[in-house]
Amino acid sequence: MTEDPKETYFSHTHKTVIKPAKGLMSLDLGEVWAYRELLSILAWRDISIMYKQSIIGIGWVIIQPVMTMIIFTIIFGKFAKLPSEGIPYPIFTYCALLPWSYFARSLSGSSNSLVGSSHLITKVYFPRLVIPFSKVFSGLVDFAIAFVILIGMMVWYRIMPTRGIFFLPLLLLVAMTASLGIGLWLTALNVKYRDVQFVVPFLVQFWMYASPVAYSAGIVPEKWRWLYGLNPMVGVIEGFRWALLGKSVPDAGMMLVSFCIVFAVLVGGLYYFKKMERSFADIV
Repeated sequence: MTEDPKETYFSHTHKTVIKPAKGLMSLDLGEVWAYRELLSILAWRDISIMYKQSIIGIGWVIIQPVMTMIIFTIIFGKFAKLPSEGIPYPIFTYCALLPWSYFARSLSGSSNSLVGSSHLITKVYFPRLVIPFSKVFSGLVDFAIAFVILIGMMVWYRIMPTRGIFFLPLLLLVAMTASLGIGLWLTALNVKYRDVQFVVPFLVQFWMYASPVAYSAGIVPEKWRWLYGLNPMVGVIEGFRWALLGKSVPDAGMMLVSFCIVFAVLVGGLYYFKKMERSFADIV
Protein backbone atom coordinates (compact mmCIF):
# COMPACT_ATOMS: atom_id res chain seq x y z
CA MET A 1 0.00 0.00 0.00
CA THR A 2 1.54 3.25 -1.12
CA GLU A 3 1.56 6.27 1.15
CA ASP A 4 -0.45 9.25 0.01
CA PRO A 5 2.06 12.07 -0.75
CA LYS A 6 -0.43 14.70 0.47
CA GLU A 7 -0.75 13.01 3.87
CA THR A 8 3.04 12.75 4.08
CA TYR A 9 3.44 16.47 3.31
CA PHE A 10 0.89 17.73 5.81
CA SER A 11 2.04 15.31 8.53
CA HIS A 12 5.53 16.83 8.38
CA THR A 13 4.45 20.44 7.96
CA HIS A 14 5.19 22.68 10.95
CA LYS A 15 2.05 23.93 12.62
CA THR A 16 1.87 27.06 14.76
CA VAL A 17 -1.09 27.64 17.02
CA ILE A 18 -1.70 31.32 17.83
CA LYS A 19 -3.28 31.96 21.20
CA PRO A 20 -3.98 35.25 22.98
CA ALA A 21 -1.33 36.04 25.53
CA LYS A 22 -2.29 36.20 29.16
CA GLY A 23 -1.19 38.33 32.08
CA LEU A 24 1.64 40.80 31.64
CA MET A 25 2.67 39.13 28.37
CA SER A 26 -0.55 40.33 26.75
CA LEU A 27 0.83 43.88 26.68
CA ASP A 28 3.72 42.81 24.43
CA LEU A 29 5.69 46.00 25.10
CA GLY A 30 8.76 44.37 23.60
CA GLU A 31 7.10 44.60 20.19
CA VAL A 32 6.88 48.37 20.59
CA TRP A 33 10.64 48.47 21.17
CA ALA A 34 11.16 46.34 18.05
CA TYR A 35 9.31 49.02 16.08
CA ARG A 36 11.21 51.91 17.66
CA GLU A 37 12.38 53.14 14.25
CA LEU A 38 8.77 53.52 13.14
CA LEU A 39 8.07 55.29 16.42
CA SER A 40 10.80 57.85 15.74
CA ILE A 41 9.57 58.35 12.15
CA LEU A 42 6.01 59.03 13.28
CA ALA A 43 7.18 61.38 16.03
CA TRP A 44 9.35 63.35 13.59
CA ARG A 45 6.46 63.45 11.11
CA ASP A 46 4.25 65.08 13.74
CA ILE A 47 6.94 67.68 14.50
CA SER A 48 7.51 68.55 10.84
CA ILE A 49 3.78 68.78 10.08
CA MET A 50 3.25 71.10 13.03
CA TYR A 51 5.74 73.69 11.77
CA LYS A 52 5.48 73.15 8.01
CA GLN A 53 4.32 76.27 6.15
CA SER A 54 4.00 78.14 9.45
CA ILE A 55 4.86 81.85 9.49
CA ILE A 56 5.91 81.98 13.12
CA GLY A 57 7.20 78.39 13.25
CA ILE A 58 8.45 77.29 16.65
CA GLY A 59 7.38 80.67 17.98
CA TRP A 60 3.94 79.19 18.65
CA VAL A 61 5.51 76.99 21.33
CA ILE A 62 6.68 80.13 23.13
CA ILE A 63 3.74 82.46 22.43
CA GLN A 64 1.07 80.20 23.92
CA PRO A 65 2.54 79.72 27.43
CA VAL A 66 3.89 83.29 27.56
CA MET A 67 0.51 84.83 26.69
CA THR A 68 -1.22 82.55 29.20
CA MET A 69 1.35 83.58 31.82
CA ILE A 70 0.65 87.27 31.16
CA ILE A 71 -3.12 86.80 31.45
CA PHE A 72 -2.79 84.76 34.65
CA THR A 73 -0.40 87.34 36.12
CA ILE A 74 -2.85 90.18 35.49
CA ILE A 75 -6.02 88.41 36.59
CA PHE A 76 -4.85 86.10 39.37
CA GLY A 77 -1.64 87.85 40.42
CA LYS A 78 -2.62 91.54 40.28
CA PHE A 79 -6.40 91.51 40.70
CA ALA A 80 -7.13 88.34 42.72
CA LYS A 81 -3.73 88.56 44.49
CA LEU A 82 -3.35 84.81 44.84
CA PRO A 83 -0.32 83.85 46.95
CA SER A 84 2.80 82.62 45.16
CA GLU A 85 4.85 81.71 48.27
CA GLY A 86 7.29 84.60 47.83
CA ILE A 87 8.12 83.70 44.22
CA PRO A 88 7.50 86.33 41.49
CA TYR A 89 4.10 85.46 40.09
CA PRO A 90 5.08 85.41 36.37
CA ILE A 91 7.75 82.73 36.81
CA PHE A 92 5.62 80.97 39.43
CA THR A 93 2.94 80.51 36.77
CA TYR A 94 5.24 79.84 33.81
CA CYS A 95 7.04 77.08 35.69
CA ALA A 96 3.67 75.33 36.12
CA LEU A 97 2.60 76.00 32.53
CA LEU A 98 5.70 74.24 31.24
CA PRO A 99 4.74 70.68 32.30
CA TRP A 100 1.04 71.45 31.93
CA SER A 101 1.38 72.57 28.28
CA TYR A 102 3.33 69.42 27.49
CA PHE A 103 0.72 67.25 29.22
CA ALA A 104 -2.23 68.97 27.52
CA ARG A 105 -0.64 68.82 24.05
CA SER A 106 0.37 65.17 24.43
CA LEU A 107 -3.03 64.19 25.80
CA SER A 108 -4.90 65.93 22.98
CA GLY A 109 -2.63 64.38 20.36
CA SER A 110 -2.71 60.84 21.72
CA SER A 111 -6.48 60.85 22.31
CA ASN A 112 -7.12 61.39 18.59
CA SER A 113 -4.11 59.45 17.33
CA LEU A 114 -5.83 56.27 16.13
CA VAL A 115 -8.62 58.00 14.24
CA GLY A 116 -6.11 60.40 12.70
CA SER A 117 -3.97 57.47 11.53
CA SER A 118 -6.79 55.30 10.17
CA HIS A 119 -5.09 55.14 6.75
CA LEU A 120 -2.15 53.32 8.38
CA ILE A 121 -4.14 51.03 10.65
CA THR A 122 -6.28 49.62 7.85
CA LYS A 123 -3.40 48.94 5.44
CA VAL A 124 -0.38 47.58 7.29
CA TYR A 125 0.35 45.74 10.52
CA PHE A 126 2.42 47.22 13.31
CA PRO A 127 1.82 47.46 17.07
CA ARG A 128 -0.90 50.08 17.45
CA LEU A 129 0.67 51.32 20.67
CA VAL A 130 3.33 52.99 18.52
CA ILE A 131 0.83 55.67 17.40
CA PRO A 132 -0.10 57.16 20.81
CA PHE A 133 3.50 56.69 21.96
CA SER A 134 4.71 58.86 19.06
CA LYS A 135 2.41 61.72 20.10
CA VAL A 136 3.88 61.71 23.61
CA PHE A 137 7.47 61.74 22.37
CA SER A 138 6.92 64.43 19.73
CA GLY A 139 5.81 66.86 22.44
CA LEU A 140 9.27 66.73 24.05
CA VAL A 141 10.64 69.06 21.37
CA ASP A 142 8.11 71.76 22.28
CA PHE A 143 8.89 71.22 25.95
CA ALA A 144 12.62 71.72 25.35
CA ILE A 145 12.04 74.96 23.43
CA ALA A 146 9.72 76.38 26.11
CA PHE A 147 12.21 75.32 28.80
CA VAL A 148 14.80 77.70 27.35
CA ILE A 149 12.44 80.61 28.12
CA LEU A 150 12.13 79.40 31.70
CA ILE A 151 15.92 79.40 32.05
CA GLY A 152 15.99 83.01 30.80
CA MET A 153 13.32 83.99 33.35
CA MET A 154 15.27 82.33 36.16
CA VAL A 155 18.34 84.35 35.19
CA TRP A 156 16.24 87.53 35.06
CA TYR A 157 14.75 86.96 38.51
CA ARG A 158 18.06 85.61 39.86
CA ILE A 159 16.56 82.31 40.96
CA MET A 160 18.88 79.36 41.41
CA PRO A 161 17.47 75.84 41.08
CA THR A 162 17.63 73.58 44.11
CA ARG A 163 19.24 70.17 44.34
CA GLY A 164 15.80 68.85 43.47
CA ILE A 165 16.60 69.64 39.83
CA PHE A 166 18.06 66.13 39.59
CA PHE A 167 14.49 64.84 40.02
CA LEU A 168 13.31 66.87 37.02
CA PRO A 169 13.68 63.99 34.50
CA LEU A 170 11.63 61.79 36.84
CA LEU A 171 8.89 64.44 37.09
CA LEU A 172 8.85 64.81 33.31
CA LEU A 173 8.57 61.05 33.01
CA VAL A 174 5.55 61.12 35.31
CA ALA A 175 3.95 63.79 33.07
CA MET A 176 4.66 61.62 30.02
CA THR A 177 3.19 58.59 31.76
CA ALA A 178 0.07 60.50 32.80
CA SER A 179 -0.60 61.84 29.29
CA LEU A 180 0.05 58.43 27.74
CA GLY A 181 -2.10 56.50 30.23
CA ILE A 182 -5.10 58.80 29.89
CA GLY A 183 -4.52 59.12 26.14
CA LEU A 184 -4.70 55.33 25.74
CA TRP A 185 -8.11 55.25 27.37
CA LEU A 186 -9.41 58.15 25.29
CA THR A 187 -8.02 57.08 21.92
CA ALA A 188 -9.44 53.56 22.29
CA LEU A 189 -12.81 55.03 23.24
CA ASN A 190 -12.60 57.54 20.40
CA VAL A 191 -12.43 54.74 17.83
CA LYS A 192 -15.78 53.43 19.00
CA TYR A 193 -17.42 56.66 20.13
CA ARG A 194 -16.37 59.54 17.89
CA ASP A 195 -17.88 62.22 20.12
CA VAL A 196 -14.99 61.64 22.55
CA GLN A 197 -12.90 64.00 20.39
CA PHE A 198 -15.32 66.82 21.26
CA VAL A 199 -15.08 66.09 24.97
CA VAL A 200 -11.26 66.23 25.13
CA PRO A 201 -10.85 70.03 24.63
CA PHE A 202 -13.38 70.70 27.39
CA LEU A 203 -11.69 68.12 29.61
CA VAL A 204 -8.26 69.72 29.11
CA GLN A 205 -9.58 73.22 29.84
CA PHE A 206 -11.38 72.10 32.99
CA TRP A 207 -8.36 70.08 34.09
CA MET A 208 -6.06 73.11 33.91
CA TYR A 209 -8.14 75.06 36.44
CA ALA A 210 -8.37 71.94 38.61
CA SER A 211 -4.55 71.83 38.67
CA PRO A 212 -2.26 74.21 40.62
CA VAL A 213 -1.20 76.21 37.55
CA ALA A 214 -2.46 79.66 38.50
CA TYR A 215 -2.28 79.01 42.22
CA SER A 216 -0.34 76.97 44.75
CA ALA A 217 -1.57 73.63 46.06
CA GLY A 218 -0.80 75.05 49.50
CA ILE A 219 -4.14 76.91 49.50
CA VAL A 220 -5.94 73.55 49.62
CA PRO A 221 -6.81 72.61 53.23
CA GLU A 222 -4.47 69.94 54.53
CA LYS A 223 -7.25 67.45 55.24
CA TRP A 224 -8.30 67.55 51.58
CA ARG A 225 -4.86 67.36 49.98
CA TRP A 226 -4.92 63.58 49.61
CA LEU A 227 -8.14 63.98 47.62
CA TYR A 228 -6.62 66.79 45.56
CA GLY A 229 -3.68 64.50 44.88
CA LEU A 230 -5.98 62.26 42.83
CA ASN A 231 -5.24 64.74 40.07
CA PRO A 232 -2.04 63.22 38.61
CA MET A 233 -0.69 66.61 37.49
CA VAL A 234 -0.67 68.03 41.01
CA GLY A 235 2.47 66.14 41.96
CA VAL A 236 4.22 67.03 38.70
CA ILE A 237 3.51 70.77 38.86
CA GLU A 238 4.36 71.12 42.53
CA GLY A 239 7.49 69.06 41.93
CA PHE A 240 8.62 71.37 39.12
CA ARG A 241 8.21 74.44 41.34
CA TRP A 242 10.11 72.79 44.15
CA ALA A 243 12.97 71.61 41.93
CA LEU A 244 13.42 74.80 39.92
CA LEU A 245 12.19 77.70 42.03
CA GLY A 246 13.05 76.62 45.54
CA LYS A 247 9.43 76.37 46.61
CA SER A 248 8.75 74.58 49.88
CA VAL A 249 8.80 70.78 49.71
CA PRO A 250 5.43 69.51 48.44
CA ASP A 251 3.17 67.49 50.70
CA ALA A 252 4.56 63.94 50.62
CA GLY A 253 1.16 62.26 50.94
CA MET A 254 -0.30 64.32 48.09
CA MET A 255 2.68 63.53 45.85
CA LEU A 256 2.47 59.81 46.62
CA VAL A 257 -1.24 59.70 45.78
CA SER A 258 -0.60 61.52 42.47
CA PHE A 259 2.17 59.16 41.40
CA CYS A 260 0.16 56.05 42.36
CA ILE A 261 -2.78 57.31 40.31
CA VAL A 262 -0.49 57.86 37.31
CA PHE A 263 0.79 54.28 37.52
CA ALA A 264 -2.72 52.85 37.90
CA VAL A 265 -4.06 54.87 34.96
CA LEU A 266 -1.17 53.75 32.73
CA VAL A 267 -1.56 50.05 33.52
CA GLY A 268 -5.32 50.23 33.10
CA GLY A 269 -4.96 52.17 29.85
CA LEU A 270 -2.51 49.63 28.43
CA TYR A 271 -4.79 46.68 29.19
CA TYR A 272 -7.89 48.43 27.85
CA PHE A 273 -6.06 49.51 24.69
CA LYS A 274 -4.83 45.95 24.03
CA LYS A 275 -8.29 44.56 24.68
CA MET A 276 -9.84 46.88 22.09
CA GLU A 277 -6.94 46.64 19.63
CA ARG A 278 -8.27 43.65 17.72
CA SER A 279 -11.30 45.65 16.55
CA PHE A 280 -9.54 48.92 15.61
CA ALA A 281 -9.09 48.10 11.91
CA ASP A 282 -12.74 47.07 11.57
CA ILE A 283 -14.24 50.10 13.28
CA VAL A 284 -11.90 52.96 12.44
